[in-house]
This record gives sequence, structure tokens and C-alpha cells, in this order.
Amino acid sequence: MPIKYYKPTSAGRRDMSGHSFEELTATKPDKDLTEPLHRRAGRNSSGRISVRHRGGGHKRRYRIIDFKRNKWDVPAEVVSIEYDPNRSARIAKIVYEDGDKAYIIAPLGLQVGQKIMNGPNADLQVGNALPLRSIPVGTTVHNIELQPGRGGQLARAAGTSSQILGKEGKFVLLRLPSGEVRMVNEHCTATIGQVGNTDHGNVTIGKAGRKRWMGWHPTVRGIAMDPASHPHGGGEGRSPIGMPAPKTPWGKPAQGARTRRNKRTNRFIVRRRGKNR
Repeated sequence: MPIKYYKPTSAGRRDMSGHSFEELTATKPDKDLTEPLHRRAGRNSSGRISVRHRGGGHKRRYRIIDFKRNKWDVPAEVVSIEYDPNRSARIAKIVYEDGDKAYIIAPLGLQVGQKIMNGPNADLQVGNALPLRSIPVGTTVHNIELQPGRGGQLARAAGTSSQILGKEGKFVLLRLPSGEVRMVNEHCTATIGQVGNTDHGNVTIGKAGRKRWMGWHPTVRGIAMDPASHPHGGGEGRSPIGMPAPKTPWGKPAQGARTRRNKRTNRFIVRRRGKNR
């Protein structure tokens, strides 16, 4: 999945890069596996903006992804690798022997025509989904469940993967993409391999308009605002933040303040992400 670089025919094209899409084998999605996507531009059910800087962007349809992979012991064939505008990873369309179709996240190395299968009896090959208890230590996995039967929630973005470090009782130790080491129930399902489209992080957007196509509005720095609009604002000329710690527009600590509040699952985290945590 190489990166293509544009010629600087304009200021917006200079230093811009994008995907070559050489790995894609289909240009249009299967309509049976898509549904309308109603976007809310960052607004909650009350109509208030709860996520800033969102809105606009190109019209999309949602691709229904099979994160659960719960159709066990039925072989399936990969028929196409497709683009998904709703995620950084590529998706693969598979057709089971009984005729059922589904989209899955396409791992690195998955090829059209390849046979894959779900369940504890599946082989240890890229694209197969197995319970963690059936996967040996040291294997690279993605699309990992946190609760059995709920569907994959971890390591789904382009280029990400987790590694199985060990097994303790009914739990499996996983090193997540963030560096966190976490215990996950051995009955949870994971998919063998690393998520594809590994060059996603090397793409240079190049111009503001391209972010608007993606549905992102501009973000203004707090230090560039007036003091009524942001705690960092005000001052004559360029001025430092001028307070003990950086703050959000609402006066809460920013840039490194811990926001985790889920004490119920603290016992499953063996090592925190980042340094000295």
C-alpha cells in the first residue's frame, strides 16, 4: 500500500500525498452490506455541540462490519478488498460456503481468493478469528473483544496490532498498541495478524480543504483568542499561557491530565500506557 506524491501544480498540492489504492479490487460497496449514515455534526440528543470541530464533509454510507466473527467452523472466501470512508483500515468482503456475506477488517497480507474461517478449530493464519485461549503466546492479533460475544473493540485502526504476552488462569495478557498491558478473558475472540493499510500515518493532508472533506472544522488555538473566549487568551502581542497548567476552554486541566474514571476495570490493567504510569 504505497504512498503517492502529487506534483506541486498549486500551493495546495505542494507536499500533499495520498494513498495509491493499489490493493483495492472493488470500486463500489455491496449495497446489502451498507446502511444510511446520519451524522450529527458533533451534537448530542439535545442539539448541543458536545464534540467540537465536526460537521460537513462528503456524504457517506456506513459499511456494516462483522466485528463479532461468530459464524464458527464455516469456511469463507475473500472476494474483494474495498475502501471504507468511515475508518482508516481497508475492509474485505467475504462469502461463506452457505452463501452469507460479510465485511471484515482487512489484515495485512490478506489476498483475494484466500480461505478464512472463524472458531477454535481454525488454523493460525492471517484473517482467521479464534478465541484467545486457542492462540499461542507471541502471536500478533487485532480486532480483540473485551467481553465474550460483544465484538472486537481493540486494535482496529490501520496498522495496529496487539501481542499475546502470556496466559494466567482464565485471562490472557495482551500488549496493546498504546503500550498498555492488559488482561482479557480467554473466551474473547481475536483475529490473527496486523491491520492493513500500514502507510496511513504517512499521508500528508496538504491543505485545509481536504480536512473539510473529511468532516473536520478548523481548530483555533486558545492563545490566539481573547480572554473571554479561552483561559489562554489575552495579553499584548504574543504571550505565554501565564498560568500553572494549561486549561481547556472550560477551565479544566489539559495536556496530560488523567481522565480515566472506570475503577471497575482497573484490576485488569497490568501496566499503564506511556511513561511512568
